[in-house]
Amino acid sequence: MSATSDIVPEAAPEVRWTVVLAVVLTAVLEVLDSTIVNVALPHIKAAFGITSDQTVWIVTSYIVASVAVMPLTGLLSRRFGRRRLITTAITGFAAFSMLGGLSTSIEMMVACRLGQGFFGAFLIPLSQSILFSAFSKNNRGQAMALFGLGVVVAPVLGPTIGALLTEHFSWRAVFYVNLPIAAFALAMMMGELPKEDLREVRVDWIGLGLMVTAIGALQMTLDLGESREWFASHLIQLTALTSLVMGVVFVWRGWSLRENIIDFDILRDRSFAAANVAIMGFGVSMFGAIAILPLFVQGLLGYPIVDAGLLFMPRGVAAGFSMVITGAILSKRIDPRLLMVVGFLLTGGGNVLLAQVNLDAGFWDLAWPGVVSGLGMGLVFVPLSTLAFQNVTPAKQDEASGLYGVTRSIGSSIGVAIIGWQVVQRTRFHYATLAGGLTPFDRSLSDWLAPLGLAPTSAEAAAYVSAEVMRQATMLAFQDAFLLSGIAAWAMIPLALAMKSPPRGAGPPAMAH
Repeated sequence: MSATSDIVPEAAPEVRWTVVLAVVLTAVLEVLDSTIVNVALPHIKAAFGITSDQTVWIVTSYIVASVAVMPLTGLLSRRFGRRRLITTAITGFAAFSMLGGLSTSIEMMVACRLGQGFFGAFLIPLSQSILFSAFSKNNRGQAMALFGLGVVVAPVLGPTIGALLTEHFSWRAVFYVNLPIAAFALAMMMGELPKEDLREVRVDWIGLGLMVTAIGALQMTLDLGESREWFASHLIQLTALTSLVMGVVFVWRGWSLRENIIDFDILRDRSFAAANVAIMGFGVSMFGAIAILPLFVQGLLGYPIVDAGLLFMPRGVAAGFSMVITGAILSKRIDPRLLMVVGFLLTGGGNVLLAQVNLDAGFWDLAWPGVVSGLGMGLVFVPLSTLAFQNVTPAKQDEASGLYGVTRSIGSSIGVAIIGWQVVQRTRFHYATLAGGLTPFDRSLSDWLAPLGLAPTSAEAAAYVSAEVMRQATMLAFQDAFLLSGIAAWAMIPLALAMKSPPRGAGPPAMAH
């Protein structure tokens, strides 16, 4: 069918915006949990009396389960129908959220996070597909902008919401907050989506096993690598090798297989393939910087948890404003590829500005770079998402959305892993560099210690100097990490230019349906 002849007619405004609100809330459910729990981890750690390594599994289990099953969205949607799959996913996610808040042990918590990740995996791809289906061609740019409020703004504001809930209620509240959102979204979904018949779909079980194993092993490598010194760990060696071997076999076996779990033909489209790489790089830049910012302001600058959370508010507001303006106005008047170039420049530029701050940085010294990055996020997300799917057929819509969601999630995991590793490695480097030039006989060191009443050769002076050198080295390491996250965004600019522009005068690009 053509992209113009098979578009759903303009729906009534009240129906259209009900669908938008439902899918945005559904998207919020999944992406909010990717960051909201992070600020509550110290409280969970204290409540359960667990180690830092065990705490990592609270985050890792959710991400591994989500990324491993997300590519199955298209298959399960064809088998059970969108309505049945998304309502089951919302219900299951809410149930495991409630159980997570009731957890009394780390084992129960990890099991609940696995359940959340499993059911939450389908929420983003299905929400995106439903939104595309519900809107006429000329209004899909606006729809994607509002959808982006859930996908991009929610994880940015996650630390803020998590900090407020943890501070004023309990860490359990970060799980319970999902329940009213899920109930409201479920009620609207049930009223809006048509019922679909069950269909018989043949499953390539071998391909399914290869894909889930490859993606799950890759995610474990990324999530556990930093804490286990990467390839110095036998576990990381095993997970990385497993991911590589299973991934190669899956692609080699399934490239020409008609009934493969993923139809690789959708990657032959230049725009869709480039968009998948670009959203991965965007995830590296955005989530890498977001992941280390709380560590920076709380661990190094000594910000209270609420102040650290509020630091994300200006970034989230800027991103939301940018998305609405981009979807409603800019995407209809300016080449979307140009919008993405500017967006990548701003997203990276904000992170580079963070690389210029020092130990005396105040709230707005840290917030303004976030505003710059937030403005860039809206300019990237809306045109990138719409250009990616401009040539995808309706039959492949759910499958393409699932694959697109996987690359976005893997990109965020790569960002967190690489940027976190950068902080650790560069701290060691800068400490060795700074400490290597200090001796007890250094006149400047003696002058610095004199007001403190410390002799350069004393044990107290050695401890004090070591702590200060570590503080300075850590500051330099964070600067390096923010700079790297900025460069990651700028590196995606050629991919934006490589995409096909929609026909002139066609408005925001959209998928046929």
